[in-house]
Amino acid sequence: MKFLVNPNKFNKVSNYLFKPVLVLSIILFSLGLLFSFYLSPDDYQQGSTVRIMYIHVPSAWLALLTYAIMTIYSIAALAFRIPFGFIINTAVAPIGAVFTLVCIISGSLWGKPMWGTWWVWDARLTSVAILFIVYLIVIFINLSFENRVIKEKVVAIFILVGSVNLPIVKFSVDWWNTLHQTATISKLSKPSIDPSMMTPLIIMTFAFMMIGIAIAILRIKTEIISRKLNLS
Repeated sequence: MKFLVNPNKFNKVSNYLFKPVLVLSIILFSLGLLFSFYLSPDDYQQGSTVRIMYIHVPSAWLALLTYAIMTIYSIAALAFRIPFGFIINTAVAPIGAVFTLVCIISGSLWGKPMWGTWWVWDARLTSVAILFIVYLIVIFINLSFENRVIKEKVVAIFILVGSVNLPIVKFSVDWWNTLHQTATISKLSKPSIDPSMMTPLIIMTFAFMMIGIAIAILRIKTEIISRKLNLS
């Protein structure tokens, strides 16, 4: 697992991983669209608009997962002096921002017919909006500082501070009364979603993961090359 903390090892392993991951992402996404639009039934209340879930939910999960990964690597970089953590933060922050933006847009498209409005300032939506803003600030800091050492530490510290928002996003629907529905999938209870809808949701989630990994590989490799050129 040294490729997860060593740039040179990562480059070697990623050369073998990229093409299979890319092909798998295309296959899963195509299969997910097939299940979502042709094999998944309409909801008895929401009708065909329920299909937005197959984009909205995976993007929400990946937005949180990406930030959690950045948090872990920030700890590794600051506490254990693993420079690869700084590379990860720079490379994947835009990916997390895109997932969060997709989550917000798809949620608004879903909210309009269900709630009668594009947006409400309830706990879940507000905390996700804050997550998106945090991503943008991370990207802005990465583009603003000329001193790379200072920039990396500031970004890592800011990511750790922003990680306080993660449990708020996750548990906001349980802690406060919101328009947003509670979780339908939980490790502690049986999912309250029909298998005919669970299947495309799982497929699309893995498709989003593979797409994210493929883009992350390219961005991380680019960041590694950029730093080597700057040091030479």
